[in-house]
Amino acid sequence: MDLKNQSFISFTLLGLSEKPNLRLPLFSFFMGAYILCVMGNVLILMLISSQSRLHTPMYFLLGSLSFVDVCLTSVTIPRTLYSLISQDLSISFNGCFIQLFLFLMAGNMDSFLLAIMALDRYAAICKPLHYRAIMSKRTCISLLTFSFFLVSFNGTLHATMTSTLSYCDWVIHHYYCDIPVLLSLSCTDTSAQQMVLYIEGSVMVMGPMLVILGSYILIIRAVLKLRTSKGSNQTFSTCSSHLTMVFLFYSSVIFMYCGPSSLHSPAYDRVISVVYSVITPTLNPFIYTLRNKKVKNAARMVIQCGR
Repeated sequence: MDLKNQSFISFTLLGLSEKPNLRLPLFSFFMGAYILCVMGNVLILMLISSQSRLHTPMYFLLGSLSFVDVCLTSVTIPRTLYSLISQDLSISFNGCFIQLFLFLMAGNMDSFLLAIMALDRYAAICKPLHYRAIMSKRTCISLLTFSFFLVSFNGTLHATMTSTLSYCDWVIHHYYCDIPVLLSLSCTDTSAQQMVLYIEGSVMVMGPMLVILGSYILIIRAVLKLRTSKGSNQTFSTCSSHLTMVFLFYSSVIFMYCGPSSLHSPAYDRVISVVYSVITPTLNPFIYTLRNKKVKNAARMVIQCGR
């Protein structure tokens, strides 16, 4: 089918499940997760912007992560909620690929921010005397700007390559437009797209993950040299929480985008995608601040001022 004619056709998003009796539980789950995600991340942004003691590289990056997490969930969840409540499953051709582009941008930016935050923790723990010079405001902004241009290029590349395919099936067994699902609907040769997805996608995913793992290995090695067991236990506790979220995020992303197609099925893909597109962004603000005394004290001060 000609590309111009395709642009007037809509895809059908079947959602997380086609069973009518699951519509209400799924609506409650997505609504609860979205409210929790937005409230948690907006609260962190408010605390960081209002408290001068939190105007440091670590909290600047944490605020950036909170903003990106809200964007990531806002790309998919509101559209899913609308489909569940209105039973309108259609999404336009252009709307589908705009959603794909925005999702790839936000998801990859989330990944790069986790890597930059790991570098920040490495500099703070392993190079404390040079921390302010290493993680200066200029460095943070430069890293974020570079990451933004990189994820923009990645999103544009995949959205453009996928939108130029010819489609014979317009029913998407998913709750948002994603690359593996769209490739499975094409009736043309997708070997070029698959190769780009494996090579370029692997670099975009594995690069930040290796930076995170390398940073935490160096952090753990430095912590083991600490003389006080209290400091070691506290740092290990924080690292374990962060690494748990990193494992959930990257294991699900690697399975979805870098795993062999023989392992994919509509049911498994939908469940796996919930981990990195809903659960991780919702839990991120709580995991990264739950053991943070400065954020707790800032929240306590805001509450007391409000009273």
